[in-house]
Amino acid sequence: MFSQTYFITVAFVAGLVVYQVSAMINLLENTNREVIDFLSSIRYDDFSQSYQLTGRGGTFDELNNEFNKVIQNFKNIRNEKEAEYQYLKNIIHHIGIGIVSFDKKGDVQIINTAAKRLFKVNRLRNISKLQVFSTELVEHLHQLRTGSKALVRVRDNGEIVQLAIYAIELYLKGEEFKLVTVQNIQSELEEKEMEAWQNLIRVLTHEIMNSVTPISSLANTVHGEIDYIKSTAEQEVSQEDLEDIGMAIDTIKRRSEALIRFVSDFRNLTHMPEPNFNHVKVAEMFRHIQILMNNECKLYKINFTTKLEPESLIVTADQELIEQVLINMVKNAVQALGEMGEEENGNKTILLSAYQNSNNRPVISINDNGPGIDKDAIDRIFIPFFTTKKSGSGIGLSLSRQIMRKHKGTITANSNPGEGTTFNLVF
Repeated sequence: MFSQTYFITVAFVAGLVVYQVSAMINLLENTNREVIDFLSSIRYDDFSQSYQLTGRGGTFDELNNEFNKVIQNFKNIRNEKEAEYQYLKNIIHHIGIGIVSFDKKGDVQIINTAAKRLFKVNRLRNISKLQVFSTELVEHLHQLRTGSKALVRVRDNGEIVQLAIYAIELYLKGEEFKLVTVQNIQSELEEKEMEAWQNLIRVLTHEIMNSVTPISSLANTVHGEIDYIKSTAEQEVSQEDLEDIGMAIDTIKRRSEALIRFVSDFRNLTHMPEPNFNHVKVAEMFRHIQILMNNECKLYKINFTTKLEPESLIVTADQELIEQVLINMVKNAVQALGEMGEEENGNKTILLSAYQNSNNRPVISINDNGPGIDKDAIDRIFIPFFTTKKSGSGIGLSLSRQIMRKHKGTITANSNPGEGTTFNLVF
């Protein structure tokens, strides 16, 4: 065409080619820019962008349509997360227990309304600011580790506040945080304390009156007898009168001794020695208990056996105190079985066993197939001076629970009437 001098046609075609190439480059640039904008929106959580269907046709409209759908999905997900966050935030701020979250520097991320009310603050940026409220509280907040708990006693404007603190450690994006719950349990403690005192006073009054009333009555009787003898001094005192006076004095002596024993038991209950902890072989303790209790078990025809898994089981404890608990438990079982006739249970058994529970904590169990304990009594058997036996002080189980508390352990009882009783000591 050029050789035939069609210069205008050549120029037109060349211009058209240049225009088409330029338009193609511009289209690609615009498309890439839209993709970049779309990815940036997702990266920076900016979902305000929308892509219009410009009528360019083909895959361009389809691409913009898919962009809009993806952005809408992300927007819905973000709205759901925001709603969940607000929901959890409202729960945290309206819950009755104080919640505080802070990092290693003490900078506070979360503090709910209950915690603000408890600490009497409107805002809290760092837990060090709580020094004004309680220095001991701040120390515990820093020192507590996951699963740890502590009680802090705070005097606030003359008012005693007892705080129960529980902490867990969290890791978020490589940073360590601590979540702490704080609760004022002073009112609950006061209620339980008052209930305990009322139970104690009720039992003390009952026991003391049971001993003092007959003593007083017999003392008046003896006094009257002596006055009568004085008034009739010229007459010879009969042997029968002397025997009556002797019986009355003997009764006064026995009841006085019983009252002294009761007071002595009460004193033992309030003066518990601190344990001397050592690594103790459970098998050795079991041998001691068998030696002590075998004769008594034979007397009542009781089959007393022991079971230990593993044989090498060791507990960290005060051996004398724990043996005291085990002797008390076995004696209770012997007495319960001893009150049963042969026709009620011809195969009386006591099993003293030890094992490790699912948390790898040592457990010592005392099981008997005796008459069991009533459901009404099972919840009260650890109350001082409460007893289900005809003759008993009601001190043994209370002492046993105190000893286990000194060992940071627990003692529990399970029983079904007619099926026997099991006591578990968890260390």
